[in-house]
Amino acid sequence: MTDESPRLTVGVPQEADPEERRVAAVPSSVPALKKLGLDVLVQAGAGRHAGITDEAWQERGATLTASRDDVFQQADIILQVRYLGACGERGRDDLKRLRSGQVIIGSCDPLTFPEAVQDLAETGAIGFALELVPRITRAQSMDVLSSMATIAGYRGVLLAATAAPRMFPLMMTAAGTLKPAQVLVIGAGVAGLQAIATAKRLGAVVSGYDIRPAVREQVESLGGRFVELDVAADDAEGSGGYAKEMDAEFYRRQQEAMKQVVAACDVVITTAAIPGRRAPVLVTEEMVRAMAPGSVIVDLAAERGGNCEVTQAGQTIDHHGVTILGPVNLPSDVPVHASEMLSRNVLTFLQTLIQDGTLKIDVSDEILRDTLLTRSGQIENARIREQLDLPALESAVDASSE
Repeated sequence: MTDESPRLTVGVPQEADPEERRVAAVPSSVPALKKLGLDVLVQAGAGRHAGITDEAWQERGATLTASRDDVFQQADIILQVRYLGACGERGRDDLKRLRSGQVIIGSCDPLTFPEAVQDLAETGAIGFALELVPRITRAQSMDVLSSMATIAGYRGVLLAATAAPRMFPLMMTAAGTLKPAQVLVIGAGVAGLQAIATAKRLGAVVSGYDIRPAVREQVESLGGRFVELDVAADDAEGSGGYAKEMDAEFYRRQQEAMKQVVAACDVVITTAAIPGRRAPVLVTEEMVRAMAPGSVIVDLAAERGGNCEVTQAGQTIDHHGVTILGPVNLPSDVPVHASEMLSRNVLTFLQTLIQDGTLKIDVSDEILRDTLLTRSGQIENARIREQLDLPALESAVDASSE
């Protein structure tokens, strides 16, 4: 980029969803963004829920504006925690603000709402979905799903500990010995492993289950006991290290084998999710009935329909004496650290996308190819095109810029 070339501007508006407390960038990232050749424009109040004052942005070199429209009009690149499908109808309001060639980066749940990606394409904007970052070594520092799952696993255990009528640790007191809580974590992905570690730190006796036998060592390294069920799961791991969706017969056999394990637990935390699909039902209503009164289930897959058959997303219910929590968007409940982690993810992604102050979309780069949704008025992502029954595009492996 020559000295005469205009600098690109990154815009950070307030989140479209008023209940979203995170922000896609934090003031400490501003110097690094400026080093990339980017100016930073922030809507006043964008970081207030994450403890960030407007003065903090200005002190690090960002420019403030009171208007959301100004951010969209002046910025070449828009950074959002969630946009489009990920925040429902509120996300659609920003479609009219986007312009051709403008870039928007964030999470938008494209595998669940592929039709919304078509609407994005019609604006001419260039959309990137960070939840599609491939799980490869080079992309670990951009993996927003792992970052936010870490927080969800931690937060889920705290919710369980608060809701439970017993304390988690073994305690020997003058009034007698208190037995530790028995906690079962179903799903040993990032959220599950963090839940195991957190419950163990609180003093519970923790067990972990996953259909992928390869995670046994990880569960045991955190102090958990790996639950073995007599249910074979061939090829249980899909692309990117995620658990693979199995057929109905497998889940039926799994539920049958899980009954006694669940019934013996004081707390069950479920974390099993399939990207872009409804969460598998792992805890049936019959299994809930078999649990002792006062038991607690925290369903971290509530947003995807829930791993527990009776979960109600966003609600806490009592079902035959068992408390079932269906929290949604848990990372938003820890906005300070969640925003810091997201900001690092986004910054690292931008370091791949921006070269010498110029936008470079090199689709031979697996990271950019997999996260790119739309460009030049069309859907470019192969997975979304397949979902919408669109013909495959010819591969473009040459670097291109907008």
